[in-house]
Amino acid sequence: MAVIRPDRLALVAAGALAIGFPVALLPAWHAVPVKKQTPRPVPVAAEAAPPPLAAIYERPLFGNAVVEAGEAPADAPQLAGIVGRLGGDAVALVRTSDGTTRALRIGESVDGWQLVSLAIDAAFFARGTQRVRVPLPAG
Repeated sequence: MAVIRPDRLALVAAGALAIGFPVALLPAWHAVPVKKQTPRPVPVAAEAAPPPLAAIYERPLFGNAVVEAGEAPADAPQLAGIVGRLGGDAVALVRTSDGTTRALRIGESVDGWQLVSLAIDAAFFARGTQRVRVPLPAG
């Protein structure tokens, strides 16, 4: 009688499993009938006419448009300078309504205006729904 070596027995068992598992995972040999559903008719609603193309170009691109420097309210803060590294420890030097200069970090407020962000050449302030870009003074 021939003796089957354990390593060959393991190889045969692994081969049987490699072939057997995919066959076991195949769908059933007989097809299961699928109940076909008839789509319900959808009532056609009167669609509103699209706005004219010119109206699309007139609206602001991103929600609340930032007010340009020339259109800033009279009580908006005046930017004296920006000190530090942007994205790190930068602060804005702002002239207050009483004429003093104050350093503001992002999130701090002066005269009701909150410093939202800093750029290399401007500071962005918000008060309620108003958004203002205050550029650095020239010179």
